[in-house]
Amino acid sequence: CPSPAELRPSNGTRLCALLYADDSPYYEQCCAGDVLEVLPGADLPYLPSGWAGRASSLVVGTRCELTVWSRRAKEGKSRRFGA
Repeated sequence: CPSPAELRPSNGTRLCALLYADDSPYYEQCCAGDVLEVLPGADLPYLPSGWAGRASSLVVGTRCELTVWSRRAKEGKSRRFGA
């Protein structure tokens, strides 16, 4: 997995988080598969098509916080992640 300070897409802009579709019990293989990029200030009450319940690994950038909910439309229990 990239370190929190390394979160930059190919065009060089800053990212707040990366969510990965694949997971593994081996750390070096845990950030794999499809990737969802979360930009600073993004507000996603609904994940893009095909991502609901799919993210298995995540990395949150420095000076960012990612809040996720157990149900759609920001309902249910929430949990916050930081770098």
